[in-house]
Amino acid sequence: MADSTVKSGAKVNRFLTGVADVSLFLAQVFRSTFSRGFEFHEFLKQCFQIGNKSLGLISVTGVIIGLVLTIQSRPVLVDFGAEGMLPGMVAVSIIREMGPVITALICAGKIGSSMGAELGSMRVTEQIDAMEVSSTNPFKFLIVPRVLAATFMLPVLVLYADALGIFGSWVAANIKGDVSLVLFVNQAFKSLEFMDVLPAVIKTFFFGAVIGLVGCFKGFHAGRGTESVGIAANSAVVMASLLVIVVDLIAVQITDLL
Repeated sequence: MADSTVKSGAKVNRFLTGVADVSLFLAQVFRSTFSRGFEFHEFLKQCFQIGNKSLGLISVTGVIIGLVLTIQSRPVLVDFGAEGMLPGMVAVSIIREMGPVITALICAGKIGSSMGAELGSMRVTEQIDAMEVSSTNPFKFLIVPRVLAATFMLPVLVLYADALGIFGSWVAANIKGDVSLVLFVNQAFKSLEFMDVLPAVIKTFFFGAVIGLVGCFKGFHAGRGTESVGIAANSAVVMASLLVIVVDLIAVQITDLL
């Protein structure tokens, strides 16, 4: 009985400590973001690295999304005599949900693990400690540029993936048909409304912020051993992917109320 009580108390203590660490981390990031001395050069560097590292994977994924969605949906629409609705259905599906979520999950694996491993390595090699000792704010130089870069680059990557998804859908539609790209795109965008695009774009900013914050938090609070780098990278991917799904669920509920 006493052992179970001690274990329960230890779990509660770890949970409360974790909540405190997250709260302090978020407060410090917020404070450093709006303070003087923003590292604009580092921000641009991180934007380039995030976009450059993810562009190839996002390109392949975007095309495959359009191909698979079209190949799977076309036989059903043909059976109901609604083949003309294919471009609009694919465009709405990709832009509203599939494009943002799948792209965010890919970036959570690519960007989140990279941030966790990079900052974890800096923590293990005591580079972050050296910055703190030399009166350099590691949040302003390391954390804020990465979080903001992920926040602003993810919407760009999502729009790029959406465009490639529609292109992949057109390619799939031409496997058993003959549709011009201009006609296909016109039919696709004719079915879209402003409220289809705006919420999808807005939630991608939150996806990017979540990925950046989780990756930086896990790396910044990594342990001292070399194995903690791998643990930080792995936990960053898992937690960022889970939070992306949760944020998407909240965004869908809010959009449904509008």
